[in-house]
Amino acid sequence: MKEIKDSEEELQDNEELYEKLVITIDKGQEPLRIDKFLMGRIEGATRNKIQQGIQNEMVLVNEKPVKSNYKVKAFDNIVVYDNRSPESSDIVPENIPLNIEYEDDAVLIINKPAGMVVHPGSGNPNGTLVNGVAYYLKQQNPELDENELSRFGLVHRIDKNTSGLLVMAKTQKAMSDIAKQFFNHTVHRRYIALVWGDVEKDEGTVIAHVGRHQRFRKLFTAYPDGDHGKDAITHYKVLERYNYVTLIECRLETGRTHQIRVHMQLIGHPLFNDDFYGGDRIVKGTVFTKYKQFVDNCFALCPRQALHAKELGFIHPSTLKQVHFESELPEDMRTVIDKWKKYIGHKDH
Repeated sequence: MKEIKDSEEELQDNEELYEKLVITIDKGQEPLRIDKFLMGRIEGATRNKIQQGIQNEMVLVNEKPVKSNYKVKAFDNIVVYDNRSPESSDIVPENIPLNIEYEDDAVLIINKPAGMVVHPGSGNPNGTLVNGVAYYLKQQNPELDENELSRFGLVHRIDKNTSGLLVMAKTQKAMSDIAKQFFNHTVHRRYIALVWGDVEKDEGTVIAHVGRHQRFRKLFTAYPDGDHGKDAITHYKVLERYNYVTLIECRLETGRTHQIRVHMQLIGHPLFNDDFYGGDRIVKGTVFTKYKQFVDNCFALCPRQALHAKELGFIHPSTLKQVHFESELPEDMRTVIDKWKKYIGHKDH
């Protein structure tokens, strides 16, 4: 296996950046303040962080928010939504162009270009989407201090070389609300992908845990037996067939890192030009010189995995109404799709 160059960031196991901890209190539990109780149950948690989580309704007892002085009792069911996003106390505002699709007092919808990292991490301290958002907010409100900028609401992310829609929360309430929707799998996400091969079924579902590769730690892999990783479900539907490649849509039920890329590799259809998962070589078709030259030209036109986050829908945290956003396929993917259509003599219907 070739060495993976220039990891875009320190990867985590969830695109959503949240974990869910569920605790059922046993019958012998003495009454104890919930903030004290959780300090003893969550490794590395500070009382301040726990109290903030309780205040922001990220801690539920018997499906309802409580106050920090609530005393846990026998058989209580506690759910903690824990933000695992990277520490970002040193976000530096940078003047980076942003393609903002929509904005109001609660949310910001951004159409991220391929090649842009979402947040700073090891190897990428700046030049990220979050740096650009910090600058944008600072222009709107020069009074914002570094602490406020660092708390800006990154709820989920998409890979460096995946393009498409991303939501960021502008208030703590919006962040808590949307994070829960992501975790509870009620957010609508539709991706468009070009994959290798003629996908056999017109539609299907891939169910296989996704987790880090046991040996190559920058890669993720599928564990169909569920012995490693976390549960992951991807629904796919064929849009168009071009003999050697297929245009599909994918709807995510879960949001694991590299989920679509790993799941499509698992069923023998890696994403076109995905250099992590074997899509950056001829997977289907002959190796005749003319065909190889055609594929190489396509790789040059779309020098990344052909994956775009096209649709995003959720319940708006302020209006409590369903909102839906769509973005056009970027030029690199459109160009390559058109080339494949012409190559196989495909006629638009």
